[in-house]
Amino acid sequence: MNSLDSTRRFSDRVENYVRYRPTYPEGVLEVLRQETGLKDSDVIADIGSGTGISAEHFLHNGNEVFGVEPNLEMRRAAESQLQQYAKFHSVVGTAEATTLPNGSVDYIVAAQAFHWFDQAKAKQEFMRSLRSDGWVVLIWNSRRTGSTAFSREYEALLQQYGTDYREIRHNNIKPGDLEAFFGGSVEVRSQYNEQIFDFEGLKGRLLSSSYVPNTAHPNFQPILRSLQRIFEQYQENDRVRFEYDTKVYFGHLARRSRCAS
Repeated sequence: MNSLDSTRRFSDRVENYVRYRPTYPEGVLEVLRQETGLKDSDVIADIGSGTGISAEHFLHNGNEVFGVEPNLEMRRAAESQLQQYAKFHSVVGTAEATTLPNGSVDYIVAAQAFHWFDQAKAKQEFMRSLRSDGWVVLIWNSRRTGSTAFSREYEALLQQYGTDYREIRHNNIKPGDLEAFFGGSVEVRSQYNEQIFDFEGLKGRLLSSSYVPNTAHPNFQPILRSLQRIFEQYQENDRVRFEYDTKVYFGHLARRSRCAS
């Protein structure tokens, strides 16, 4: 999958993304305060900032945040969602070409985005724009796929109907890939996260994912019928639960890269 394609994948899913994608536990910032010394005066570059879900946590903390996002529709959504924050700056750019000045940021954050990057080129760009003691933080909400009968059925639904689910899911990034990117060991912390949905919320969460068939695809109606079936089978009080492990990877970038070009 080329990077140009990845910048366009969410253009027709922005409304559902804003409404139904999970945010991140408040404990993520506490991890960064304790483990990396995060201060409210630090400057953050949020790469692949999307609709601003992760950026808002840092803005609420008092940080200045540069949200770097190549997708026009996602970027406009972030600008609307975060317009009350004077310290938010919307930037047209990519992980491989952020347009940020040399040595201008204390933290580079990529939340639910790193698996879209060209890792070798992104590392070069991160090292250019980070200050000498700067941190890189990678965050994922990793959906639990086997913790409940509902989660197993939902995973099976994606495996059956997802357009390219196996190829692009972030789980394809392995610990060895991250060690290679950082150029050595990388720290990781994990926290529990969850969402609780009625059927409309569950449908919106499904359709926010780029690997789910859109309305023109022949599998669009079949996946919705299957979704309705598993919701009715597993709902309790008209609700189902998504469970996540929120993974936070952080470290400094070593100068020597083992990433493949």
